[in-house]
Amino acid sequence: MIMTATFSHHLRLSLTSCVAACALVMILPCAVTPAAAQTVAVMVNGEPITDLDIGQRMKLDFISTHKQPSRQEATDELINEHVKIKEAKKFGVDPSSADIDDAYNQMSQRMRITSDQLSASLEKQGVRPETLKAKIKADLVWGSLVRGRYKEKLQVGERDVEEAVKAEGGDDAQKADAFEYRMRPVVLIVPKGSPQSAMELRQKDAETLRGRIETCDQANQYFKSMPNTAIRDTVIKTSADIPAPLRKILDDTPIGHLTPPEVTKQGIEMVALCGRKPTTIDTPKRKEMRDKMYQKKYEATSNAYLAEIRKSAMIEYRQAGAEDSNAEAGSGKKSRVRRN
Repeated sequence: MIMTATFSHHLRLSLTSCVAACALVMILPCAVTPAAAQTVAVMVNGEPITDLDIGQRMKLDFISTHKQPSRQEATDELINEHVKIKEAKKFGVDPSSADIDDAYNQMSQRMRITSDQLSASLEKQGVRPETLKAKIKADLVWGSLVRGRYKEKLQVGERDVEEAVKAEGGDDAQKADAFEYRMRPVVLIVPKGSPQSAMELRQKDAETLRGRIETCDQANQYFKSMPNTAIRDTVIKTSADIPAPLRKILDDTPIGHLTPPEVTKQGIEMVALCGRKPTTIDTPKRKEMRDKMYQKKYEATSNAYLAEIRKSAMIEYRQAGAEDSNAEAGSGKKSRVRRN
C-alpha cells in the first residue's frame, strides 16, 4: 500500500507543513492492543495523552513531512496543543465540532479531493481522521488567539516593507506588470456521481460558451438563464494576490472572455475576466516580503507566548520514555510531575 506523492505533498502544504506503508510498519507498530491504546503517557492540566495519541501523531507527522519524528517530539507537540487549547478557552476561543469539520472540508478542497477521500487516504495509512482534526483544532484556536491578542504587535509597516524590497533589488519591473483584475467565477455544474460522459459533455458546452461570450454582461445573461450553471459575484484581485500561472492565464485572456475550463469537484469552472487595469497598490514582491515579515513576527510572538503559558502548565509524565531521553531507566510506573 503506497501513498501517492501528491497526497502527502498536499497534506504537508495544508498543514502549514506516503511513502511505502511497509517502511512505516518497520518503524511503528501497525496494531495497538486495547490496553496499550488506553495507557496514559502524560497528563497535561488534568487531560490525558495516551500511547495511542502519540503513535497516531507520529504517523501523521511522518505522512505530512516524510520525516520520522521521535516519540518525544510527538509528545511535546501534543503537550503544546493541550496547553494552547486550554489557554484559548480562557479567552472564549473554542470552535465547535461543525467549525472543525468545515476546516477539514476546506483542507480536502484545497487538495482537490472530497473529505471522504481524505479520510479514506488517512485511514489507509493507519491514521484516524480525528487525529488530523485534533491538530486542525489546535492550529485554529492558537492562530485566532495569537492574532487576536497581539494584533498591533504583529502589524508590518509599509515603510519597512519598502526598505526590505529595496534591499533585495526592488520591484520596478513588477510595478510595470502589476494589474488589478475584476473577475466573475462561473461553473457548469456536474452532479456528484455523474458518469464521465456527463463531464465531457459539459466540457464541450464550456468550449462553445468561450467562443460565444465576449462581454461580462453576456456571461451574466448566459449563466443566469442556463440550467445547472452559476455565476458568482465580482471578485477583485491584484497581481500580488494571484499565483504566477493564473496571472499568465488572465493576462492571455481578452477582457470580457472566459478563461480555459478547469475540471473541479463541482463540475467545469471558468472565470469571466471583466476588467484588467494597471495598479500601483501592490506587487507580488511586496506581498511576498510583507507576508515573510509578518510570519517572522508571528512565529516569534507565538513561541514566546507558548513558552510563557507552558511554564505554568501542570505536566505529569506517567511512563519512562514519555519525558526526555534522560528519563530514569526502569521507572516505567513512576510518575513525575513538573511545571514546564
